[in-house]
Amino acid sequence: MIYRLAEETDIDTICAFVKNAINHMEAHNIFQWDDLYPTREDFLADIHKRQLFVGMVDRDIAVVYVVNKESDEQYQNGDWNYPDSEYRVIHRLCVNPAYQNSGVAKSTLLHIEEELREAGIETIRLDVFSRNPSALSLYQNNGYEKTGDADWRKGRFYLMEKHF
Repeated sequence: MIYRLAEETDIDTICAFVKNAINHMEAHNIFQWDDLYPTREDFLADIHKRQLFVGMVDRDIAVVYVVNKESDEQYQNGDWNYPDSEYRVIHRLCVNPAYQNSGVAKSTLLHIEEELREAGIETIRLDVFSRNPSALSLYQNNGYEKTGDADWRKGRFYLMEKHF
């Protein structure tokens, strides 16, 4: 897989597969995202800030994700194991449904970790929907530890952290 910064020309493709991913999650009783979040405007803002990345398989966008240092105030609920370490936060990681269950999410996590490690970043933080068993398994099986809870509009999310 080849990773690159997302471009404005990618926006229609990203929005279409995120909508498909939302439909796929809802079909499995995972009501994590909807028409209010994430939106086209969220992704466009990420592109303009140069924080949205895509993973390409051939000419298809297989995954999108954001990495930055921004976090909601609910992140103060985290009992972070490495509060003084240099960290980044993963947001809006979404695998195109056409590529789910093929290792794309895991390889993307490994890619993010390697990029951050090379940049001297020591820790990754994220939040994961408590009722999304696939996402929970992905993060737990890759060394992310629960450090707290965040309660948002769609329910409880777990705050997670990994240090390397």
